[in-house]
Amino acid sequence: MKQYSTTYIFIFAAALCLACSTMISAAYVGLRERQDENRLLDKQKSVLIACQKIKTGEKISREEILKRFSNIEAKVIDLATGKYVEGVDPDAFDEDAVEKVPAPKNAAQVLEIPKQVKIYRVMDGDHLGMMVLPIYGKGLWSTLYGFLALDADGNTVRGLTYYQHGETPGLGGEVDNPKWKNRWPGRKIFGEDGSVKLHVIKGQAGPATENPYEVDGLSGATLTSRGVSNMLQFWFGKDGYGPYLDQYRKNGSA
Repeated sequence: MKQYSTTYIFIFAAALCLACSTMISAAYVGLRERQDENRLLDKQKSVLIACQKIKTGEKISREEILKRFSNIEAKVIDLATGKYVEGVDPDAFDEDAVEKVPAPKNAAQVLEIPKQVKIYRVMDGDHLGMMVLPIYGKGLWSTLYGFLALDADGNTVRGLTYYQHGETPGLGGEVDNPKWKNRWPGRKIFGEDGSVKLHVIKGQAGPATENPYEVDGLSGATLTSRGVSNMLQFWFGKDGYGPYLDQYRKNGSA
């Protein structure tokens, strides 16, 4: 059996590592555009689920996603003022790179707030049909990222979905359950005094027509349920979309 020197083995191993890393890098660069497209498509699909234009788990083609998304436009808003940011292309807007500021202490455990946020407007001709707003906050084991769709009144929920989280399957992971998601449409975010009243309770809340400010709790997932309530309190308060929704009500359009 041929014996190889230690030097030869090290050189061979280094050459093999270099070759493998080069191939991996080339594959990453070559597929990056496709990966970016897939991420965008996945985000658009999540927006459509929040709008109730796609059912959770529904298999749908890329072409159909783009078709159903055709009347939805993205806008960038300044969270502090609630106004649209001029001169920013929403399609090129990098949500990860946007400047952030420290968040005040909050139960949702949001540590930083982006100065600018991309939202979505579902248009019915020239009129706003609904708005879709990104939300996130701490559950039990993870940060949950999702979208909440509001009716044109800026108060009535049309749908809710979470597209990324690490909650326990069968417990907190039930935020993905279509039956639970179907409990949200028709609920109200704000009470008559303008405060955020919508929250998740233990047990059953009843239909939205009778109990508009409460949603059924997730069985065996008290902390995840509480986390959902906390992020609603945060994102629809003064540090979240409060200024934007105030502008909307003041101007009569979004």
